[in-house]
Amino acid sequence: MVDELNQEQEMSDIKTFTAGDIVKGKVTKIEDKQVLVDVGYKVDGIVPIKSLSSLHIESPADVVEDGQELELKVIKVDDDELILSKQAVDEAKAWEDLEKKAENGETFEAEVKEVVKGGLVVDLGVRGFIPASLVERHYVENFDDYKGRTLSLKVLELDREKNRVILSHRAVVDEEIHNKKKETLESLEAGQVLPGTVQRLTDFGAFVDIGGIDGLVHISQLAHHHVEKPSDVVEEGQSVNVKVLSVDLDNERISLSVKETLPGPWEEVATKISVGDELDGTVKRLVSFGAFVEVLPGVEGLVHISQISNRHIGTPHEVLEENQEVKVKVLEVNPDEHRVSLSIRDLLDEPEYEEATPVKYENDDDDDNNSGVKLGDIFGDALKKFK
Repeated sequence: MVDELNQEQEMSDIKTFTAGDIVKGKVTKIEDKQVLVDVGYKVDGIVPIKSLSSLHIESPADVVEDGQELELKVIKVDDDELILSKQAVDEAKAWEDLEKKAENGETFEAEVKEVVKGGLVVDLGVRGFIPASLVERHYVENFDDYKGRTLSLKVLELDREKNRVILSHRAVVDEEIHNKKKETLESLEAGQVLPGTVQRLTDFGAFVDIGGIDGLVHISQLAHHHVEKPSDVVEEGQSVNVKVLSVDLDNERISLSVKETLPGPWEEVATKISVGDELDGTVKRLVSFGAFVEVLPGVEGLVHISQISNRHIGTPHEVLEENQEVKVKVLEVNPDEHRVSLSIRDLLDEPEYEEATPVKYENDDDDDNNSGVKLGDIFGDALKKFK
């Protein structure tokens, strides 16, 4: 009688389940293709390997461990069999969680489980796919090193009916760069001198990275002297100091100058040029009163029109042309006023004007010279009448 009562008590303690129920249980055994779980039923529940994860796994031990408590969904109930699914519970939670993350633009982390053709796969309770083009901002040739790495991600596309989850790591990187760029922009002020790195060259200047944001150094701001092309003075990857000229927050544009951080060309004139020096120069400009000749990078001196030639000229264009190479002599140096006076005439080998030939007058009594004209030869006959 007692045994019957105990048997009835045990039967009353056995839980009953219906397909769709969510139950909790403890892993009692891990087999090759399934996991046994005690959920309080008369037999251990079975979780097939395919119902353990949204991804393909080789062994149940890759997902669960002995004694672990699991939350499961009842798939099938028989008197002698209870089929459960871990994946179904994880999937339902995952979709709810992902929808919130997508709505809020939330950033989250996940481990890369697989490297497949065209991208990476993560397990979020559902299979999440990161297309190759959305992994990094730069091109990645081989993704093998990404397996096992934890990446920061954003939801790019969700389709529950098609079980489609598209994720992006690049979106996170782009956002970080944008925030850093904004922070840098707001901290900049005209007049600041900052270290930078030349990123790329164009015909009109160089773009320089000054801490996550690029500013433009116009070609006219690369050096004190005239620059034909940016590659003449800087190269990509080169470290330079730049001065902030202006900041346009609305358009995110920064104007920079390398020239403003360099010693001015006139600061070295006093030590490099002295009165009397003979220098090589290039004619840069011709004006009505003379010619401006560059004798040092960024330093031009004036050759007054009176110092161009030994003969009288109406305009400098008569003897000079722009970009002509000439030799000049320094007449005066005044660095404070940025003035150098030069002469081309002083270095000419021979004078260009013609000297007047002196006239020689012969004496009447010079018998050795018969070419002279005498007064007697002109008035001889007239004088005879008065004798």
